[in-house]
Amino acid sequence: MTDHLPPPPHALRRAWYHLWLDASDARQRITPAGLRRLEQAVRDSESRHRGELRVCIEGGLGPLALWRGVQARDRAIALFSALRVWDTADNNGVLIYLLLAERRIELLADRGLSEKVPAGVWADISATLSQALQRGDFEWGLQEAIEAVGALLRTHCPRLPADRDVNELPDAIVLI
Repeated sequence: MTDHLPPPPHALRRAWYHLWLDASDARQRITPAGLRRLEQAVRDSESRHRGELRVCIEGGLGPLALWRGVQARDRAIALFSALRVWDTADNNGVLIYLLLAERRIELLADRGLSEKVPAGVWADISATLSQALQRGDFEWGLQEAIEAVGALLRTHCPRLPADRDVNELPDAIVLI
């Protein structure tokens, strides 16, 4: 026989935050003009290297994901696949993922870049972004993260003079 105990308080609190926040909360933090500037920052960055960059901001996970115990890293990995960040010719895509309900940042890089960049570098980018988000400066923080990831891509996946400018993935910021 199984006891039917209520979920622990932290689980209830987690569910509340996730069910309370959605894509409209992301839109409140970044204006339409800010989204356009971030998309332009992605385009500008990608014009200087062979990598592909996606930015995804999610308000909260849905009830099924919460029930299954999905964590921010798990969700970022699922979106890395769903947004086809893994599907670039040189395996050099990067996802910047924010989960607002948990105030989590996940930076995922495909094997063409992740093997070349120490974990501490990703942690530094995440820390800078986290500080900006805590101040409420979402656009500036994401601009800085895009620039920092772009610098890594320019170093490890430079655009060569003979390279065509092929944009493999959309530059739009994904709001979920």
